[in-house]
Amino acid sequence: MPEFLDLHGHTNKLLRALADGAMRRHGLHEGQNHLLAVLWERDGSTPGEIATALHVTTPTVVKMATRMSAAGLLTRRRDDKDNRLVRLWLTDAGRDLREPVEQDRRRLEEQVTASLTGEERAHLISALKKINQAAFELAADTDR
Repeated sequence: MPEFLDLHGHTNKLLRALADGAMRRHGLHEGQNHLLAVLWERDGSTPGEIATALHVTTPTVVKMATRMSAAGLLTRRRDDKDNRLVRLWLTDAGRDLREPVEQDRRRLEEQVTASLTGEERAHLISALKKINQAAFELAADTDR
């Protein structure tokens, strides 16, 4: 059995469960914190722009945005210059989640990497970036 793939898969599953639990305390469902993070940096983005940033499909973003709009976290408005485009805008409630969500994510990261030295953390991040890039390129090749 491929040790890396198994270990990474199990670790990813555990980390997602921990992160999802933390986000549920803020009333967020899986992945919604990532959509918020894009809007915290680029409020008024289109679903397509967000999908590209998150490496998901536009329908996935639209579905999330519908749920988040109903929860009062964002609003949809037509683009001023191109009426065909819809832009997503944070509400005050969506903006107010930034600090507590980022704080919980930092806390979780610190907890799961507490046994690592600073050097080990740096190597881990560096290695994961390289693996992520290689996987991204393989996925892109598969899509062609």
